[in-house]
Amino acid sequence: MSFVEKLIKELEADEGARKRLARLLVVDVVSEPEARLAIVNAILREVATKSDLDTLRKEFKDDIEVLRKEFRDEIRRLDSRISSLEQRVARLEGSISLFIKLFIGFNLPLLVSVIAALVMLVIKMFS
Repeated sequence: MSFVEKLIKELEADEGARKRLARLLVVDVVSEPEARLAIVNAILREVATKSDLDTLRKEFKDDIEVLRKEFRDEIRRLDSRISSLEQRVARLEGSISLFIKLFIGFNLPLLVSVIAALVMLVIKMFS
């Protein structure tokens, strides 16, 4: 194993030594014009440009518009379901109202007859 390989292995294992070496080298790296240029070029490749941001902005705008359309469609479907449910409840209310009227219509004469019969019995009992 070469000296460089041993040094790399030691630096990989020792974080403190790696940081001390970086502090020693950074002074020389930033004072060398070619090294600075290499660092700047490497950083520039990673920096987002205005064009990149405009592209992202457009993509986000398009995505948001798609989501808005889907949301509006879901709201319309929900409104339709609610309207359908309201109609069904109204029909059910009408049916219940009719049932109550029929129940009263058929049972009221029977109830009056029972009350009349009870009144007649009470009158016969006291006469």
